[in-house]
Amino acid sequence: MAKESNDFNLQIINLIAKGTRISGNLDSDGDLRIDGEILGNLETRGRLVIGPTGKVDGDISCKSCEIAGTYNGKITVSELLSLKSSSRITGNIITSKISIEPGAYFNGNCAMSDESQ
Repeated sequence: MAKESNDFNLQIINLIAKGTRISGNLDSDGDLRIDGEILGNLETRGRLVIGPTGKVDGDISCKSCEIAGTYNGKITVSELLSLKSSSRITGNIITSKISIEPGAYFNGNCAMSDESQ
């Protein structure tokens, strides 16, 4: 007799496409990719990617983050923050691990924390 299971693993990925502008706060349990523009605070319990055309102006709290676009605000990352060579960051960073590629622009303060957020 076959075992039936109604449980399945659904990876939730949200995409804000290039040409899309959002004003307001976002809260997500899943991963989030931004190639458009966000004016507001972001909180995700997953991974956040700000693509090369992505722009965010507001505070961010997430598990892990990769930035290749433009960011202005305070970012709190509980695991790894990766700044790509095309990134332009203005603001404060709180993270447990950080990776910065040559060419990345960062103007602000960075505090390292080994505590989970």
